[in-house]
Amino acid sequence: MAFEKVNDLARREIPFLFISDFKAEDIKVIPLDELKHHNIEYSICENYRYEKHKHFLNKKPIDFDDYSDKFNAVIEKIKAGETYILNLTQATPIETQLSLQEIYTLANAHYKLRYKDEFVCFSPEKFIQIKENKIHTFPMKGTIDAAIQNAEEKILANEKEMAEHVMIVDLLRNDLSMVASKVRVEKFRYIEKIDAGEKALLQVSSHITGELQSNWRETFGDILKKLLPAGSISGAPKRSTLDIIKKVENYERGFFSGVFGIFDGKNFDSGVMIRFIEKSSEAYIYKSGGGITLDSDVLLEYEELQDKIYLP
Repeated sequence: MAFEKVNDLARREIPFLFISDFKAEDIKVIPLDELKHHNIEYSICENYRYEKHKHFLNKKPIDFDDYSDKFNAVIEKIKAGETYILNLTQATPIETQLSLQEIYTLANAHYKLRYKDEFVCFSPEKFIQIKENKIHTFPMKGTIDAAIQNAEEKILANEKEMAEHVMIVDLLRNDLSMVASKVRVEKFRYIEKIDAGEKALLQVSSHITGELQSNWRETFGDILKKLLPAGSISGAPKRSTLDIIKKVENYERGFFSGVFGIFDGKNFDSGVMIRFIEKSSEAYIYKSGGGITLDSDVLLEYEELQDKIYLP
């Protein structure tokens, strides 16, 4: 029903907010003129202004041995040929004096969403953009601390990171080919700098495009349904990898690593919901992770999971 609603609103060129959980099972489609009746805020800004704020959080990450068990289970699945790359995530309890409203207001990010008093995300990662019948996606895969000497050269030369990035680019090329023609990689492995609280991270991205039919709005819901879940935050091949994620992670991602976006009546822009804080009955939960391949190092992946826990 939700995807049919997307088809109907897009066909009539009615602007709406689209929110999907990771599994694409819980979908929210809200016309923008009705948002005032909901306790929801969003922001999509290419050129957001960065201002430094001193707000710290305490985090209690998963025990390294527990993480190692999950990591090793993924490696065994890779060796068995059931997946080539899998985005392994975990939930980390955190403590902060800020409310979700305050975190949303203070956060600096390309994509920001606060959904009621349930969760907030401040994501640097695009999902898809559609402009003038052309669809774009920008997979992000590969992260390094910007303070490391020659960080940019090191991340681009790292064979493990290269292999991981190539797999995700190939996956998303295939995904776009299900809904578009003339799919091509416009730009391969370029660097973006991201503020991560007390440090800066360098993130490796690529840019892939395809051409949609001129009447794409009439079947826009079907397009989204084919592209979800986001390949960059699940893995490849997608179907078997999703089954492994369900068994190994042993927690519910919920809306974390889902997507949200805005259809403005003509075009669409959306982000992957990473950098995500959820409010539970007992505490705030920060969900984060990273891509695992056969060449991954368990300690480095454990550190990356923690590096991605911050207030921007």
